Amino acid sequence: MKNQLLLALVLSVCTAGLLQAQNQRAFTKTDSLRGTITPERAWWDLTKYDLEIQPDYLAKTLKGVNTISYTVVQNNGTTKMQIDLKDPLSIDQVVDATGKKYSFKKDGSVWLIDIPDQKKGTSGKLSIHYSGKPHEAIRAPWDGGWTFTKDSLGRPWMTVTCQGAAGASIWYPCKDHQSDEPDKGASLTMRVPDTLMAVGNGRLKKTTRHGDGTTSYRWEVINPINNYNIIPYIGKYINFKEVYQGEKGKLDLNYWVLDYNEQKAKNYLPKEVHNTMKSFEYWFGPYPFYEDGYQLIDVPHTGMEHQSAVAYGNWYQPGYRKRDGSGTGWGLKWDFIVIHESGHEWFGNNITSKDLADMWVHEGFTNYSETLFIEHIFGEQAGNEYNVGIRRGIRNDKPIIPTAYGVNAQGSGDMYPKGGNLLHAIKHSINDNEKFRQILRGLNKDFYHQTVTSTQVENYISTKAGFDYSKVFDQYLRNITIPKFEFQLNGNTVRYRYTNCIPGFNLPVVLKNNTTVLKLLPTDEWKTTELKANEVSMLTVDAVRNMYYVDPVQIK
Repeated sequence: MKNQLLLALVLSVCTAGLLQAQNQRAFTKTDSLRGTITPERAWWDLTKYDLEIQPDYLAKTLKGVNTISYTVVQNNGTTKMQIDLKDPLSIDQVVDATGKKYSFKKDGSVWLIDIPDQKKGTSGKLSIHYSGKPHEAIRAPWDGGWTFTKDSLGRPWMTVTCQGAAGASIWYPCKDHQSDEPDKGASLTMRVPDTLMAVGNGRLKKTTRHGDGTTSYRWEVINPINNYNIIPYIGKYINFKEVYQGEKGKLDLNYWVLDYNEQKAKNYLPKEVHNTMKSFEYWFGPYPFYEDGYQLIDVPHTGMEHQSAVAYGNWYQPGYRKRDGSGTGWGLKWDFIVIHESGHEWFGNNITSKDLADMWVHEGFTNYSETLFIEHIFGEQAGNEYNVGIRRGIRNDKPIIPTAYGVNAQGSGDMYPKGGNLLHAIKHSINDNEKFRQILRGLNKDFYHQTVTSTQVENYISTKAGFDYSKVFDQYLRNITIPKFEFQLNGNTVRYRYTNCIPGFNLPVVLKNNTTVLKLLPTDEWKTTELKANEVSMLTVDAVRNMYYVDPVQIK
């Protein structure tokens, strides 16, 4: 906290213009092509992917074909079709359903396909054949790409990670922009050696034995899905399953684990998953993908939120690989990867940000899902303590939302703990847990299977809460200073205000005990309020700090 306070003091003398300049970087043509809805993307709407791949474990190469179905939403005239695929992979040919071949050219990581005139309202389908040696992830999941590794018995084990800047185009040709998901879902067919099992998103639809030592497994989701969530898992997997009785009825739970982890997984994972579903369906509403089921799948990295096929690599132990990011002890009472990555099924997979600049919608809400999980299972005080504890991870290095959209830019990693603290502050300021719960459930209902902007989410919360939180969002999402809550007690009279904040910052402060609720409405100007005798003792530095991410200062 001392470092944070020092940082706040230094930054308080900086102007907003200097802060913006500090966080600017030079964006390239590649950034714009990837991050913008270009004319070559705008005329067509993605409806389905049918992806077929055959990885070569020894050569670390890949060949495949992605059949892209689409509808025409604008007459394209002579406008080409933009497909994204990164080096060192390359497109070999493009054909339509009749076998007609199309010409194409490469521009960086973008491939422009010559498409004949297409009229609004029509539909099309192109099969894009590709091959090469895909980029390997150096430190998955933080670095995108393929992972070609071995399990502890020396057998092949393969998967992919590709969220964020890496993008799905690091391993298959696609429309690599979060704003356009395949409306009718996607299929993934993996042809692998007979000795291995291939697992994908959703449900296994078909198994084909080719008689040459290889087998193909076709998996499919029928719901919209993010590009970066379509993931292959290939290894010596075995399966066990169960049915969870959830809000919408029977939910199929499947666990795909390496064969030597079977008993360990059976003893450990179901309880964690049941507690997860119990908590998150309470707070967020029904699991968003009942039709596709829920899966946990062993991976060599820590884990990722791949829709209906959550990657799990947390060693079958509570905490985050034996660590508690909050330092409170509460983080060692549940499995971080099961809870956090499953939380993304609601925020990230059900509700997806259109632009990477708004990724806090994924990470801030899912970080906060940890606090809500703890509150639901262990009690409100435990949740409060955990949320305060995770503040030690906040750096305030740059804004959570960058100034630039349309260039594949992402904000600070503070989108995790600071985003979670922002939501915790809003929850306490509303002072109505049921209203706050209905806001979260409403987000997942009203934006069901949609891509959104941060502004939409911010406005929704303000509207449903009945209070304008726009300045609160601006303070924590678009600024890096820590607001100071200054107050001075003189008998039963309290003077209070916010400083070190943006103009108009107005986060309500609500403090309560078993019998009394004290509500103050500070702004960046001094206010004076007469307190009741039993309210004076409630207003302390610790009481404010434990509820809100502000720096409370009592002036003597």
